[in-house]
Amino acid sequence: MILKQLRLSRLLSQEQLAQMSGLNVRTIQRIESGHKPSTETLKCLAAVLEVDVMTLTQEHFRMDKQSFSWKQLPLGVKWLFMLNFFSLKPSRAAACRVEMMSHLFGFGFCLLGFWSEAALAGGLLLLLNGYLFRLHLWLGDHYGAWYSAPDV
Repeated sequence: MILKQLRLSRLLSQEQLAQMSGLNVRTIQRIESGHKPSTETLKCLAAVLEVDVMTLTQEHFRMDKQSFSWKQLPLGVKWLFMLNFFSLKPSRAAACRVEMMSHLFGFGFCLLGFWSEAALAGGLLLLLNGYLFRLHLWLGDHYGAWYSAPDV
């Protein structure tokens, strides 16, 4: 169920969503951990999140650039995702690959740094890039800005 992604994309805490929907916080926690909600609970959540009940029962969340969720993202986050991927549809898998490759090559070049200062400098820059993409992954997960399902 995509409740957590929808909640995070609207920058709501579990407590805020519970209060707005008239549900208990524990109910929200149970649904987000995989328990099946009742139809009445789904209707309450759908009304608050401004989606239909069928959307809440989906397994994966795909953000539409015309959607309320994308429009609510801070402008800096939107630009970060578009510029880093040169794509209007950023995928989490692509960010994971860039992070992994940056770390692997960064460590490799740092080892070559025993023989060449230029390799050491390049390795450090690649490691920095890897850590920046880790931050990028965290931001994407936090704001629910991915076009693909998050890796578990």
